[in-house]
Amino acid sequence: MAATIKDIAKETGLGLATISSYLNGGNVREKNRIKIEEAIEKLDFEVNEVARGLKTNRTKMIGIILPELNNIFFAEIITELEDVLRGQGYAAMICDCRTDEKREEEAIDFLKRRRVDGMIIIPTGKSGRGLQEVMDAGKPIVMIDRRIRNVRCDTVLVDNRGAAEDAIRRLLDRGHRKIGMIAGAEDVYTAEERFQGYCRALEAAGIPAEDSLIVRGDYTIRGGSRGIKELAKRNPDMTAVFISNYEMTLGAMIELNELGVRIPEEMSVIGFDNIEFAKACIPRLSIVTQPTKELGRRAAELMLKRLEEKERTEFETVRLATRFVEGRSVCCCPDGERGL
Repeated sequence: MAATIKDIAKETGLGLATISSYLNGGNVREKNRIKIEEAIEKLDFEVNEVARGLKTNRTKMIGIILPELNNIFFAEIITELEDVLRGQGYAAMICDCRTDEKREEEAIDFLKRRRVDGMIIIPTGKSGRGLQEVMDAGKPIVMIDRRIRNVRCDTVLVDNRGAAEDAIRRLLDRGHRKIGMIAGAEDVYTAEERFQGYCRALEAAGIPAEDSLIVRGDYTIRGGSRGIKELAKRNPDMTAVFISNYEMTLGAMIELNELGVRIPEEMSVIGFDNIEFAKACIPRLSIVTQPTKELGRRAAELMLKRLEEKERTEFETVRLATRFVEGRSVCCCPDGERGL
């Protein structure tokens, strides 16, 4: 027969009110908390989370919305995020919106109806429709990787502009002047930040950013393949390329191999993310890597902080640094000696 709250009272010698307060998330003395938790473990007592949620207006459930579950960058963030939340007694309800703004709005509405305690989102849409209603209801929102201008909430970002600027500067330092970029879509926050970093590095070197050297991709393998073909066709004198996300890096590397382009002898390449893929390339690929685990951990910590605070404090923006992993896909380029 399953243990009851009365069994815990008998085991601990504490009153039902004290035990009930603990089970419903209230404050109890430390020595009483220890007694109750020891009794719960000894008696194999199971807390009725549904009933507790009705009493406390807390479900111990966090909604997570992301653009693509099969994207390795997002998947690594979610793995860390979920581990941190689970360690604090929270479960995650994950919604994959397939990079579709309408699906994202539906996911927000779905999670609202499931009475989640808060939402962590890597946004696809630009309007943030529905998110303000969540916050007006007292539920915290944490955004990862991207910002939506008209939604004020806690945010965990990467220094994408600085990362791209650093990558281009490395190519410039090796003598490259005709540097192509496969950028992301203009309406994606991270893509635009990386594009601005590319332009800023060239501008600092006194080199104009030429339209012919810039191709906009869609953060897919196909987009990377199409992008490198287009750049090579437009710019036979291009000596280096910076590819601004992992999937497009993969597509571009496949296409360069199909075209028979020798790296770095005929084309220097800097990609984005996935150390394992970079190591598997021949030659080993130089890449910008993002702190995916830290992104997930910091977002979870911000959410937990909001759930515990009694009064709302100022929203926080956490900006994390990237790391450059040197490979063998970049070499020096004396003027006039290189190009496809």
